[in-house]
Amino acid sequence: MMSDNARLSEYRAYVGKKAAFCIICLAVALVVLGWALSIGSYDIGFLESYRILWDHITGNIATDSIGEMKDHVIWDMRLPRAVAGLFVGAGLAVCGAVMQSTLKNPLADPYTTGISSGAGLGATIAIITGFCIIPGLYGQSAIVINAFVFALIPAFVMIFFSMVKRNMSPESTILIGVAVMYVFSAVTTMLRVTATEEDLAEAYIWSVGTLGKATWENLPIISIISVCGVIVFYAFSNMINTLAMDDKGVVALGENPKRLRLIAMLGVSLVTAVIVSFTGTIGFVGLVAPHVVRVVIGSDNRFLIPASACFGGMFLIVADCIAKVLTDTGLPVGVVTALIGGPMFIFILLKIRKSAW
Repeated sequence: MMSDNARLSEYRAYVGKKAAFCIICLAVALVVLGWALSIGSYDIGFLESYRILWDHITGNIATDSIGEMKDHVIWDMRLPRAVAGLFVGAGLAVCGAVMQSTLKNPLADPYTTGISSGAGLGATIAIITGFCIIPGLYGQSAIVINAFVFALIPAFVMIFFSMVKRNMSPESTILIGVAVMYVFSAVTTMLRVTATEEDLAEAYIWSVGTLGKATWENLPIISIISVCGVIVFYAFSNMINTLAMDDKGVVALGENPKRLRLIAMLGVSLVTAVIVSFTGTIGFVGLVAPHVVRVVIGSDNRFLIPASACFGGMFLIVADCIAKVLTDTGLPVGVVTALIGGPMFIFILLKIRKSAW
């Protein structure tokens, strides 16, 4: 028989392994953040970017024209984009982990509820027609508002059918989201046929996802929603763990699996809708990041959720750095996440142990 001290030591090692994984991901993310500050059309060195950032924080900003320009590039242009990458990646990865556990499906991600297609339609309407749900708003504000409102429509449609239909399985829930997604995507395509070249290019860039529109004005909204999402989902991690069981087992524990599933999907929908309305559809982060983390530390959401947040933030900021150096003008980060995430996801599916689920 194992003694209590031996069990305690084993459990501490078990938790320490997971904590070490999170710390490594955060450390890599902070190092890459410095790389992100130094990448761009305006040449600034890696260590120099850190020095300029520190000078701005301490109020020691250079007064010459070159120094002011470098400070503007680092503080106003590159830092908001890099910080947004950390929070957006964390939010999408955690939402993906929750959806996969809630629906008991390895193919689920934050966009399973049709959020991406709804947001795409709302943004396309604002870009091409100039129409906004809130009268009097135009430009970027109209795109954000439309994207957020339309993103929630498919999610609420799916949740509505889940409420009115008894004994709806997770598979049926996913299929409803897929059906709504195709309808919204078809309407979006019809609108793009009538668009000018400029509007079509803007709608396309938005649809593949970009961090280039992150500013100090919208960064607080993105960061607060992402952090709150991670905290709330972590607080309910035990509840999410029960949903990974068979529904009969959940009922035996005195819980209502349908109600718990709807609450989880509503939370995911709200967090994802806010993120997508500012960044567009950045794919594969919420799909791949939880799988990578699950392979390393397992499926216990008490550890999976914070670890997914750390890895997702690291993954997206690395992808954005790669996106900025691939061409002279850079690429939308959504293109890079798809190029990296697709092969990675195939590899994980081929290698993952069934016991990880």
